[in-house]
Amino acid sequence: MCLLVFAWDCHPRYQFVFAGNRDEFHSRPARPAQWWEGQDLLAGRDEQAGGTWLGVRSDGRFAVVTNFREMHTRRDDARSRGELVNGYLQGNESFRSSHTAEQYNGFNLILGDLGNGPLAYQSNRGEPCEIEPGLHGLSNHQLDTPWPKVTRATKRLRELMKRPSIEADGFMQLLADPQQAKPAELPDTGIGYELEQLLSSVFIVSPDYGTRCSTVVLLDRDGRMQFVERRFDRAGKNVGESRFAFQIR
Repeated sequence: MCLLVFAWDCHPRYQFVFAGNRDEFHSRPARPAQWWEGQDLLAGRDEQAGGTWLGVRSDGRFAVVTNFREMHTRRDDARSRGELVNGYLQGNESFRSSHTAEQYNGFNLILGDLGNGPLAYQSNRGEPCEIEPGLHGLSNHQLDTPWPKVTRATKRLRELMKRPSIEADGFMQLLADPQQAKPAELPDTGIGYELEQLLSSVFIVSPDYGTRCSTVVLLDRDGRMQFVERRFDRAGKNVGESRFAFQIR
């Protein structure tokens, strides 16, 4: 994922509300969200490296990863960050050791047991912490860094959370926002002005790289989970959607 916002333990009906976009090169093959054969794991699959960017188990265990943008220190021989998510969901937490974490380029993880908590932030570019109840946003820097797209999406999330009824389609609209930041608002992450501008919107459209899918996860306080994934082509056109609903164990 490259942009996500979520509400944790701050709504009378919902324990967890999540909306996130996966931005990736269109040439990188991936499978839609599905239950993985022989595994208690609902997730999309990166067919190049075999991992995933976001997943959940039927018992409510959840994880999502974003890249930490740092062009000057990126290693071509690093391990795929996608394996962090399915590794955690399968009980492998070796990434918490500094030695293992160094084998990856910069990453951010949001993970935990959604039914019982706690929810945590883990990164090899910042201090780990337990996530406080409230609204949070994350892109390609540390948790709650106020990049324009994070601030914009979090503001919209706050508005949606005031509604008496929470529906996945409203959060899909949040994730479809194509507005780019003003030049003066752009962060300087070493990728140049034109690319900073392109990546500054919540929803990204370009021929080579863009928003590949949007995901909404809703968990109410009775333990019922909704998981919705919407997929897009190079032109930003909706090309498929998958919906799942189940009771966490």
